[in-house]
Amino acid sequence: MAELSPEAKILILNAVILAVAYLGIYPSLQEKTMNRIMTIDVILSAIAIGVAGALFWGSDIRFNMLFFQSNWAVFTVITLMLMEIPLFLRFAQKHGINLMGDDD
Repeated sequence: MAELSPEAKILILNAVILAVAYLGIYPSLQEKTMNRIMTIDVILSAIAIGVAGALFWGSDIRFNMLFFQSNWAVFTVITLMLMEIPLFLRFAQKHGINLMGDDD
């Protein structure tokens, strides 16, 4: 069985973190506000960067971003953001979260 590419490893890591967030953590919040979600999202993003760093820190592996090459940190942040945007927009719409951040 072939080993996964570095890009696939980070994409799977991001997908798992987002699945936990959008199928478990965020739906279970009593107060579903932009500020609460953003606070939790910072923590989950730090976990993604930490795990990716544990896997690739100090390596000279370049990650393919289609139009350019990047390091593991940039790849992790950009792909996590791109994967999360549609999930967040759907979740916000479903739960009536104000995208302007006014939690009043």
